[in-house]
Amino acid sequence: MADHPDAPSNNKAFVPLENNPEVMSHLVHQLGLPTTLGFTDVFSIDEPELLAFVPRPANALLLVFPVSKTYEASRVAEDSSLPDYSGTGPDEPVLWFKQTIRNACGLIGLLHAVSNGEVRSHIIPGSDLDNLLRDAEPLKPAERADLLYDSKALEAAHADAAKLGDTAAPEAEDQVDLHFVAFVKALDGGLWELDGRRKGPLKRGQLGPDEDVLSDTALELGPRRFLKKEAEGGKGDLRFSLVSLGPVFD
Repeated sequence: MADHPDAPSNNKAFVPLENNPEVMSHLVHQLGLPTTLGFTDVFSIDEPELLAFVPRPANALLLVFPVSKTYEASRVAEDSSLPDYSGTGPDEPVLWFKQTIRNACGLIGLLHAVSNGEVRSHIIPGSDLDNLLRDAEPLKPAERADLLYDSKALEAAHADAAKLGDTAAPEAEDQVDLHFVAFVKALDGGLWELDGRRKGPLKRGQLGPDEDVLSDTALELGPRRFLKKEAEGGKGDLRFSLVSLGPVFD
């Protein structure tokens, strides 16, 4: 179990999402992403022959991992020197959401994946997702968090998706130790790490025009960097999984 809960214990809780591309795709399609985009498992970040099976361009990655003591120590150390993020408006390089719903890190990760970069331009106009992001953009982070917290459309779509998957879902009140972090390529080429438990969005580097989030540069700045820190901690938990958001081919 995680020693550090993802939101205050008296806040409402969602049933955790299964780490399953079909479940994730179902949820974002329900909200308003077209079925031409969806999530795919990434089985290796080091073997080119396995990476070749992942549809490209990869617009966002979701890294799913157990919250280890190594990770928590690294997170707290980095955040200690950072101010609380206060960005707002259309000039932000990325749209970031603070997590205030317990067990909703999967949902927050999905929102970060579909709200930024090239993907956002594909969202169906007038959909729940389109309306949510339009309402969120001019708000400060605390107000954005309240918008998500109070969204009935978001809660209903999440509840529907949480029923799916290959394993029995835990109860909403259960404390789970898996956490989701998104890596996205912004329209200006920046690679951003987006996590609702952090103080704000974290820019990890710059990608070239032809580099997506599965490019070697992005993998070094994102998932491989994360795994290296876990390994250097000595007792890090190296179990992880990765899914990519990209085109869906018939």
